[in-house]
Amino acid sequence: MKTIVIAIGGNSLIKDAQHMSVPDQYAAVVETARHITDLLEDRYRIVVTHGNGPQVGFILLRSEHSRGILHQVPLDSIVADTQGALGYQIQQALENEFRRRGLKTSVATIVTQTLVDRHDPAFAKPSKPIGQFYTCEEAEDRMRVEKWAMFEDAGRGWRRVVASPKPVRIIESEVVKHLVKDGYVVIAAGGGGIPVMADEQGNLSGAAAVIDKDLAAAVLAEAISADLLVIATAVDKVSLNYGKPNEQALDSMTAAEARRYIAEDHFQAGSMLPKIQACLQFIESGGREALITCTAVLSAALAGKTGTRIVG
Repeated sequence: MKTIVIAIGGNSLIKDAQHMSVPDQYAAVVETARHITDLLEDRYRIVVTHGNGPQVGFILLRSEHSRGILHQVPLDSIVADTQGALGYQIQQALENEFRRRGLKTSVATIVTQTLVDRHDPAFAKPSKPIGQFYTCEEAEDRMRVEKWAMFEDAGRGWRRVVASPKPVRIIESEVVKHLVKDGYVVIAAGGGGIPVMADEQGNLSGAAAVIDKDLAAAVLAEAISADLLVIATAVDKVSLNYGKPNEQALDSMTAAEARRYIAEDHFQAGSMLPKIQACLQFIESGGREALITCTAVLSAALAGKTGTRIVG
């Protein structure tokens, strides 16, 4: 039986600007749970990871509105909060779907820490925007009082930026591996994992950073010896010249071809590029293959009918 790690995006849990409430998010999770359950019936062992970008933004906004009344919430705690809340929704939706289909499988959500290097260059150059926009005066106050790094975003206002270091190791990977071996569906490394750093004695502490969830999924997939890494996105296949008249959908590509396409600027940062990079990391660290496709066509993609496969 093959083990697959499926990374779903935080934005995929929000249909549009009119459907952002918790019930709306759960409705989207229920739909995703149906597609994941199809794979379980196809006899795969499954680990689910998820994004949390919009949800982190919501918590930051709540924290901002309660400024002066309640304490500010540290970013590592916010990631932990979203792991619990989204893990709960995914877990419940999966268990309900399993029950509907008469499946006896259980689900476990793991609050997951991701080790990053305290000397990662990303800490010296924070670049990941998070949270709301601020006026110049508000930004000056946050930079002075909170010691935030901030930047002015093309006339739209000022935003906080934090480091986005590379994931080094998933702290709870052995727990995940054992649970998967015992037949559980596992939800782990939500939001890329809670970013933590180790001191000289190996003691861990949280970091004010965010980790790319696809890269973290690749590290987790490698650690548990997964057979396949699946990156779920909004399109069925990866394309060259995306959105142009000469757009070309790809059924597959080698790692060498993927690197050439990156050099030719076919994939945009903040969109398809990190997904390709995550797949490359998995393949080049010994993984067999990776797949990029849309959640709605997961079964067809695993059957080779759609999706883009990346191989060594």
